[in-house]
Amino acid sequence: MFRGIDEVDWASMQHAYGSAADVPELLRGLASPLPRERETALDAMYGAVHHQGDVYDSTLASIPFLFRLAGHSGLPDRGGVVELLTSIGGSDDGYVSGGVSEDGEDGSEEDAGGRDAEVPEDDNHAMARAAVRAGAAVFLDLVTDCDPEVRRAAPSALVRFHGEPPRVLALLSERLRDEQEDGVRLALVESLGLFARLYDGSSAPAVDCLVSLCGPPHDPGLRLAALGQLASCALDRLPADLVPTVVALLHTRSQRIRPCREPVRTSSDTLIGSLRRIRPADEEGAQLLRTLHKALGARTADRIALLKGQLSCQNTADRCNAVWMSAGLFREWRGAYEEPVALIGEQLGSDEERLRCAAVSVLEFLFTLAVPAADRLAALVESDTDVRGRGTATLYRPLKALARCGDARAVPALAEVLRGPAVPNETGYAIGFLGPAAAPLAPLLRARLAEVPLDSPETYDRAAPLLSGLGALRYAAAVPEVLRLVHGTPRDLRLRDALVKALARTLAAFGPRAREAVPTLRELLTGDNAVAAADALRSVEGDVEAVLPVLLGALAPERDAGSRRAATEALGRSGAAAAPALPGLLRLTDSAEVWERTAAACALWEIAGDPEPVLPVFREAWQNPYTRGTITACLVRMGAAGAPVQDLVRTELASPRRHRARSGGHGSHDVLDDEILLRDCRRALEIT
Repeated sequence: MFRGIDEVDWASMQHAYGSAADVPELLRGLASPLPRERETALDAMYGAVHHQGDVYDSTLASIPFLFRLAGHSGLPDRGGVVELLTSIGGSDDGYVSGGVSEDGEDGSEEDAGGRDAEVPEDDNHAMARAAVRAGAAVFLDLVTDCDPEVRRAAPSALVRFHGEPPRVLALLSERLRDEQEDGVRLALVESLGLFARLYDGSSAPAVDCLVSLCGPPHDPGLRLAALGQLASCALDRLPADLVPTVVALLHTRSQRIRPCREPVRTSSDTLIGSLRRIRPADEEGAQLLRTLHKALGARTADRIALLKGQLSCQNTADRCNAVWMSAGLFREWRGAYEEPVALIGEQLGSDEERLRCAAVSVLEFLFTLAVPAADRLAALVESDTDVRGRGTATLYRPLKALARCGDARAVPALAEVLRGPAVPNETGYAIGFLGPAAAPLAPLLRARLAEVPLDSPETYDRAAPLLSGLGALRYAAAVPEVLRLVHGTPRDLRLRDALVKALARTLAAFGPRAREAVPTLRELLTGDNAVAAADALRSVEGDVEAVLPVLLGALAPERDAGSRRAATEALGRSGAAAAPALPGLLRLTDSAEVWERTAAACALWEIAGDPEPVLPVFREAWQNPYTRGTITACLVRMGAAGAPVQDLVRTELASPRRHRARSGGHGSHDVLDDEILLRDCRRALEIT
């Protein structure tokens, strides 16, 4: 297997962490008789030699040895080696790899910073693909290997890399007739779907085969797999009664499901080991339904009906899989989700901890969309007798979900948390979603802010969330505690500049009731945080003229982009009194940074009320989905003056997909931000 390995000049090659001199040891580790060593070696191959999909010269040099390992009969865990080869060779299938989005778009939009996110394939990737294709004949033998894990991994590699599609299709069909192992049969069905997607011109036999597998006498798991693959390549061939068929198959499968027969895995402290430990209780079922949900894409009505069927199953593993499936739907697609969210809320009453945790995890990122589950969340929070005494670094997750959906029933429990031994950092941020109902929490926030140490490495981490909550509640009685942190923290404190900015934002939120802070804010006008101080001083005193020199100075080209953007936004909040800034703001509308252009255009409208220089900037910047919330909020304020770009708003409202989905965005606030965008789009059309 390793003949010639020591003749390769590995030390002259590189991987993700420098010299590739250790690669021979990793390759030999894949053939170790010890399971833990094999797993550690495979983990290191992914972590260094094929780090995050990268291909290095050492990756290319490893390919011949990986092929020898894969073809060495009797060697354990060769399925993982075949999967590694498949990953190194790359994927031509956009549906599987993510190169093409579900709606057929290439996803090559700008990222949040305005840069082109598309990365072309480099020479190493092309050479890796060619090398794996050159050795793909090995996969012909591996589909009949004695090891079921190898037989499970080989079909996908065969479809992707073998150069004779008719031969591959014939072999897949033959193996489907002869294969007895359920997991391998499912892999063969998945490979038929992959074949149909990759070889569209000759896909008809593969599609016909999938159609035949969708009905009796095949077992429910195989039929579900075939339906999922058929949905990914031939939607028009799906049965008209798709949802009831899938729910019935799911029910039948759950009654027949057998205990997992996979070999016991080692529990090494590796990424691969961790992923194996957190697999779903019914991993096969999860994969079957995930494939179908993803293939259905924008058919949200079908997916919602399917979720409702799954969430009503008696089997807890089926319901748990449904909860996790819902996360992808909610994050990527817009829809009427009241019923499935309410059903997810029902899972909070389950005796199965895995199911309860899954439900809470999904409800956490839904914010106001979680309202249909609020009663269940509130009951769970109220039944917990130790909210106050937890003393943990994270906020009790059902409580966080309840607060994020704006439910006042979270207030008593949050009060207990604020009185407890330690306040989780998320507490202050969660309070901001409760609005005026959270007013009773303000004195408690103030008291905890007074306890924040002045010279600790954790000062900012502890203070910032509390300041956020106090600012949201406009609780100006906390000005003395805010000033204590301004004056008392040492200049070399970790994250002190970020802390001062947070303090200034809080004072700005207090407005005129924070006049006690005026002398301090004036002192800050000559420091590194002058822009934040100027904005706060304007809010407190209402005197734009006094802070205008600071804000105008921050617009200078030599200043950093962050300062220019902060000054631009502060000038916009200053209104017509900031008219001397108009020339500088006009210059910024030609900036290379999309966020700078967008902020400048918004400020121009707020100051001059002239849509002519504003709307062209908005139209161009709209191409970056991360700017749309800012633009739409400004269009609401513009009213009828924004009518010329109304087509952008209408197109957004007509889109079934969340605005950040095409950029791969799955941040914790993406659903909330999209719902706010939709709300503002409707408001903009109503006003115009």
